[in-house]
Amino acid sequence: MLLVVTYSQSARASLRNACGAHEESVVRRFGRAALLEGTEHGAFLALRLRAKHPDDVQVERTEPFNEFRDVPERVREAATAYENRPNPSTPYAKFSVGEPHPSPAELKQREL
Repeated sequence: MLLVVTYSQSARASLRNACGAHEESVVRRFGRAALLEGTEHGAFLALRLRAKHPDDVQVERTEPFNEFRDVPERVREAATAYENRPNPSTPYAKFSVGEPHPSPAELKQREL
């Protein structure tokens, strides 16, 4: 998929018009941004927007996030345990102390 992000009002208007005219190539719209199909037509639409608004349109290639393939089990377990914690106001840094879950510092240092 292609993520198209706009940084000006005129670029947002062009993105809105392109998405409205070519809904079959739009995966999802977010106002200032849109996910386009990873097809040549999606690339054509993204590059057309870049040609019209060169400094106000950013295009990135994305892929769907697969938590079971991309994230270690210990991180998935920590997220589930934290969401099911007995006291909802406990911050994660305090929650993870003395638990087998990674600390916030560990989570921030490790790349996926």
